[in-house]
Amino acid sequence: MDQVMDGGRLPLETWFWEMPICTRWWTVATIMTSALVQFHMVTPFQLFYSFRAVFVKSQYWRLLTTFLYFGPFSLDLLFHIYFLQRYARLLEESSGRSPAHFSWLLVYSMASLIALSPLVSMPFLGHPLSSTLVYIWSRRNPDTRLSFLGLLVFTAPYLPWVLMGFSLVMHGTVPRDEIMGVVIGHVWYFFTDVYPPLHNGSRPLDPPRWWRRLFEGRLANESDNGANNDIMVAGPRDVAAPGIGE
Repeated sequence: MDQVMDGGRLPLETWFWEMPICTRWWTVATIMTSALVQFHMVTPFQLFYSFRAVFVKSQYWRLLTTFLYFGPFSLDLLFHIYFLQRYARLLEESSGRSPAHFSWLLVYSMASLIALSPLVSMPFLGHPLSSTLVYIWSRRNPDTRLSFLGLLVFTAPYLPWVLMGFSLVMHGTVPRDEIMGVVIGHVWYFFTDVYPPLHNGSRPLDPPRWWRRLFEGRLANESDNGANNDIMVAGPRDVAAPGIGE
């Protein structure tokens, strides 16, 4: 079969296994969650975040499933899955494919979104989580050039605002989910990229050592002043989201 890649893998299989581990299993969990709803094994009412359901009825799985459900199988779902794995992958790869550092970013983002969700009455939080990752990536790649639908050319830092404008035009409402993502993403970006050089390298949002040990075992060179603790900036590259290309 001419579609089989080197090593006997199909293109889709190769694409899957080339993803770093956190992005890979997050993508799988997202697809599986929509499949469970599609085949009526669960309902969306069992998945969304609710303070009462979680902390009164002890339905703790909602703390995770609220980030995994993007809707039933549709073109819109495919768009969100591709968008999610694209920028999650870029960020995780720029961290040296370190599951400890990227997973800590996810934990921070999820905890922040859950804390803020009652203020905006938003039960499903997958969209703002994706927006958080897009914002962080865009700020760390200021020289990357993108184009929107082949018409509007701009540099990466404008990407979140272009997406907000598109959502506003398409849906006629203020994109609260994307605004939440930008706010939370900016806090992370500030304390990991802007704050450290101004405060003797202090990195308050770095993962603690016990978290790193969960993923990396015994830490080597713990006295290196955290030189490898930050998620490094990815080199400039031309990348695109669905509908956004060179």
